[in-house]
Amino acid sequence: MSGGSRDHQTHDDHGGGHEDHDHGDHLTMFRDRFWVALVLTVPVVVWAPMIQEWFGYTAPAFPASEWLAPVLGTVIFLYGGWPFLTGGWREARERTPGMMLLIAMAITVAYVASLAHTLGLFGAELWWELALLIAIMLLGHWLEMRAIGQARGALAALAELLPDEAERLTDDGDTETVSVADLQVGDLVLVRPGARIPADGTITEGAADVDESMITGESNPVSRAEGDAVVAATVVADASLRVEITATGDDTTLAGIERMVAEAQSSRSRTQVLADRAAALLFYVAVAAGAVTAFTWSLLGEPGFAIDRTVTVLVIACPHALGLAIPLVTSISTTKSSRSGILVKDRLALEQMRHIDAVLFDKTGTLTLGEHAVTDLATTEAVDGDELLALAGAVEADSEHPLARAIHAHAAERVEIPTASGFRSMTGRGVAATIDETEVAVGGPALLREGGYEAPEALAEHSDAWARRGAAVLHVVRDGQVIGAFALEDQIREVSRQAVERLHVHGITVAMITGDARQVAEAVAAELDIDEVFAEVLPEDKDAKVAELQQRGMSVAMVGDGINDAPALARADVGIAIGAGTDVAIESAGIVLASDDPRGVVAIRTLSTATYRKMLQNLWWAAGYNLAAIPLAAGVLAPVGFVLPMALGAALMSLSTIIVALNAQLLRGVDLGLHPEGRPRSRPG
Repeated sequence: MSGGSRDHQTHDDHGGGHEDHDHGDHLTMFRDRFWVALVLTVPVVVWAPMIQEWFGYTAPAFPASEWLAPVLGTVIFLYGGWPFLTGGWREARERTPGMMLLIAMAITVAYVASLAHTLGLFGAELWWELALLIAIMLLGHWLEMRAIGQARGALAALAELLPDEAERLTDDGDTETVSVADLQVGDLVLVRPGARIPADGTITEGAADVDESMITGESNPVSRAEGDAVVAATVVADASLRVEITATGDDTTLAGIERMVAEAQSSRSRTQVLADRAAALLFYVAVAAGAVTAFTWSLLGEPGFAIDRTVTVLVIACPHALGLAIPLVTSISTTKSSRSGILVKDRLALEQMRHIDAVLFDKTGTLTLGEHAVTDLATTEAVDGDELLALAGAVEADSEHPLARAIHAHAAERVEIPTASGFRSMTGRGVAATIDETEVAVGGPALLREGGYEAPEALAEHSDAWARRGAAVLHVVRDGQVIGAFALEDQIREVSRQAVERLHVHGITVAMITGDARQVAEAVAAELDIDEVFAEVLPEDKDAKVAELQQRGMSVAMVGDGINDAPALARADVGIAIGAGTDVAIESAGIVLASDDPRGVVAIRTLSTATYRKMLQNLWWAAGYNLAAIPLAAGVLAPVGFVLPMALGAALMSLSTIIVALNAQLLRGVDLGLHPEGRPRSRPG
């Protein structure tokens, strides 16, 4: 990258590709070469005649001291300048001119001019400037590599989270310690309190709180019990679990996260392409400016000054800061997002998010929990609310139906549940049991219809009102009399309200799509203040609704669970899979939210805007600085007595790089609006 990817490609000459160990080799190389160059530069600068004249001192002379600068300067050029020379040659060979070629040209011209002066063939002596230039360039590259390495640190840390060994259960019930790499699908492992789960799996025995913060960003441990799915590298907090392995190696959630972060860090965005083009253009501008400078000053009878100015032009024009402007911002934004449970698979998706003017949410499991809960109850004069809860909770205790579990859970939190006997399920109608020799049944409309039961008028009015808003209604019948009813609804996430409100603040239209009946969808939409509703939509038709919004001229982000929403996620301008859990490697989405928090959509928008703003700021500073400094480097102000020294030009150029790096670091402080009090709750299982 001309400054970015091509720059790093030239680094490959010294180690290989973009793997972490290669990056570490490059960082070490630039660090070591910088310190050697710096140590050798100090005497070159101290004994430089121009420096002595500037600061009014005389350096001590010793035999052959006149050869100090040429000898050390040559070592600095060959050792410290080697990465730039080989990188520049590669760019020239591949006809992809960029920063490395510019640096190589600058230090080569400076070296040849200085060597010619030492041999008495030329008038310009630039040893101290050459030494400073190479030292500063090595420092800049070292800082760049270290900054990018720190941004990649979160990715490398993911791989380190997996334990090295696991306790596998044998056929006779004993445990054996094996390498995690030896685990296979179907193996049973014992995970003790405080240990990390070695691979994705399903709990077969035990219950415990599990810290899943490294996957979901959720700070509080999540309860996991028999039948629930658990994820590799998450931590079991307070009890032992027996886990059946369901995925190993590259198939695990952790590996999926690693791949997505790595792909995001290596993917190119439109802004990155813009930076590449700017750097390439700058190369041609520098060459042209250098040629004009050399020709003009030579024509004016100043050949030594011509070389000095030409070298300074080439130094100033090096797009070092430009090369750092985009890669560092994108690396930091990717790292920041992954630590917040936002996994960016495609940088273009993140970049496009700032243009989105409509967000289409899937309802179930996205805006709602996807689990029914008791939202209301009504009784006749025969019972009070607590007694109705106790009776219904007892009857539903042995039922596996989701609505039955919701009633039992609701009752268990509020009253003491009696023991029921003679439990029986009545297919399509409900369940019944005996409590203290009293027959109690719980069921829907079919129970009343087929049993010939009639609800009192007041109770029927409640039931009808609940049904109109889309709630499931279950009645309780005791000894042939309808004594109460429950309303059960898919619960809306508290954070969904915040998400919709914040999207509206950004001026974004919020729509919802669901396969549920229209009255259910309208009730949810009314509670959340959603602008438009698509109800009773089949999964295979969801992408058509996305296309409909796009045809209205909207840029659409689709938010779904990434399973039956895949076609819609793929068609949307930005596809966001939410509540991914173990489905984290969803190919159809450009961005994956590891948690179930829909506020993550707003966080993506915030991050997209902040990232783009930092990119533009860095591009304007880097490119603008270079273009403004080139005329000064060429000596346009020499007639009025101002000449920009080459070393000062190199220092200012490196200062530009530091400014760009510091500006990028400010992205770490951007508030994404995911605060602990509103943290997402992870989806069970």
